[in-house]
Amino acid sequence: MSTTTSLSPLRRVALLVGVVLAGVLVLAAPASARPGGPVGRDHVFTLPAASAAGRPVSVQAVTPTVSPAARQVRHVAAGKPATCASGNLCTFVWDPTTSSWKIFDLFACARYALANWQGAGFYVNAQTGGPTVTFYGQSGNVLNSFTGTGTGSQNWDPVWSIRNCT
Repeated sequence: MSTTTSLSPLRRVALLVGVVLAGVLVLAAPASARPGGPVGRDHVFTLPAASAAGRPVSVQAVTPTVSPAARQVRHVAAGKPATCASGNLCTFVWDPTTSSWKIFDLFACARYALANWQGAGFYVNAQTGGPTVTFYGQSGNVLNSFTGTGTGSQNWDPVWSIRNCT
């Protein structure tokens, strides 16, 4: 059995279509169900199809993790509804060991080290009080920084850590 370390052109197109579809699903949802909804309410939405996750499963598949531990970690199947409770930064990464989305609810103010996060995913910032969220690369360089509630897609490949607060 062989493993593949790069995506074929067809898989890249499928990945791009999946990420775009995820954005369309979020924007097409009613305002009451759309991530980035009213503060103090849970954010509810439908997860994109498995083909949007992008990475083929290999013999060496390893589950994504964070350190320190997240407030809550759960798995949700593609196409199923998921929530992000108010007060959390929720991150979504494909778990090749379960063929489902692994959701990390980051609540405690900390810098979280990521391990085995690969491919396309997204985040929902449902934190209150307006903290700044920052994604860092391998050398500690800032890859993305934002304030305010909302959602976004993210390529997890270059992200090595996340700080969910200022």
